[in-house]
Amino acid sequence: MTRLTYDWLPERHLGVAATLSHADDLIGQIGDLLFDYQTQVGGVLTLREVPAGPVSRTEVVSVAPIPRKVSLLVADALVALRAALEHALFAEVDFIEGGRLDERAAKLVEVPASDTYTKFDEWVKKRAKHGPPSLRAGSELVRRIQGLQPFQRINQPSMHPLARLTLHTNHAKHRTPAITAVRLVAMYREDQVPRSFRDLSARPEEPLRVGDVIAETPLGTKVPVTLFPSVGINRPGTDRWPVLMTELEEIAWWVRTQAVPRLIADGEPPEPALPARYDISVGQDGERAAIATGAMISAPERHRQRLGAATARSGLLDLIAQVEGAPSGEEVAAWVEQLSDEGVLDRMSRLKMTLTYQPEVVQHNADVVAGLRDEVLAFSLDVDPAGEL
Repeated sequence: MTRLTYDWLPERHLGVAATLSHADDLIGQIGDLLFDYQTQVGGVLTLREVPAGPVSRTEVVSVAPIPRKVSLLVADALVALRAALEHALFAEVDFIEGGRLDERAAKLVEVPASDTYTKFDEWVKKRAKHGPPSLRAGSELVRRIQGLQPFQRINQPSMHPLARLTLHTNHAKHRTPAITAVRLVAMYREDQVPRSFRDLSARPEEPLRVGDVIAETPLGTKVPVTLFPSVGINRPGTDRWPVLMTELEEIAWWVRTQAVPRLIADGEPPEPALPARYDISVGQDGERAAIATGAMISAPERHRQRLGAATARSGLLDLIAQVEGAPSGEEVAAWVEQLSDEGVLDRMSRLKMTLTYQPEVVQHNADVVAGLRDEVLAFSLDVDPAGEL
């Protein structure tokens, strides 16, 4: 096994890895709150059917309130991500200047977020007289900063991660914490199961409100539907409400794998990439070694896996209960409960989806479910009546 050394990460920048780890920890706390919220008993939404002439309308009766701490943690996480950029830039400038930055020059050390080259050029010119030499026109560091600017994204610079990060943090610092709301990301009729999530029609990117009608069906017809409610975040000054964890994931990924490495080292981001997190809750004798043992799976990835596993657990219960010679519901539930999220997802991934009758696929899935049944039976034999292994 190759030992990670992070030779490309100078001592002066070790602290930025801790800041990124702190940001991931905050996003993990958001994920924990959202998981409990999205899997709460009774669900996030309450719906009712309302007759309206020849149709029945599915109307939103109530929306469960989002814990207020979510917004506060989102603001903290985004501020930490912006701090990682600012700290990395300051450490680099201070190093290049030999630690001789005066207070006036130090105040001009900041990461701009310019949506046009003209605005970036104005930012550079403002540092011509009193700014540090390393941030003046033509310097290597200015070239690195220029490569991170939103105007580099020719189409919709406002969608650049740095533009979004700046927008969110400015709003959180000067106006209010992040504004969140429940939105319905997707839905489908259970008699029209899509091949994949990408095949679903896009729904309006807006908050769900009491009284909203989300579907209409002929009166007297019952059509079960599957809903995918999620929590969105408002992009300040716009009517956009992207999925909160997706917004955090895209910004955090860019800061960690692109922006910080490019500020520190010239050219393409060096390998190995910085970990999403490492243990910063204890003092480390060797910070570099601790970083090398960090985890690459980010908090948004863990959250997505956890939600998928929660859905898959109930799917496993239903599948195994239908097979010939199925164990009792209690035995299946005990087996599913002791599986890790990865274990649940692995077992569900063994099944193949089919929208039409394909004998080979049907047989494959039957064999998979029979194998899962046998796993439960073997597990049950290893558990005594007191429930101990």
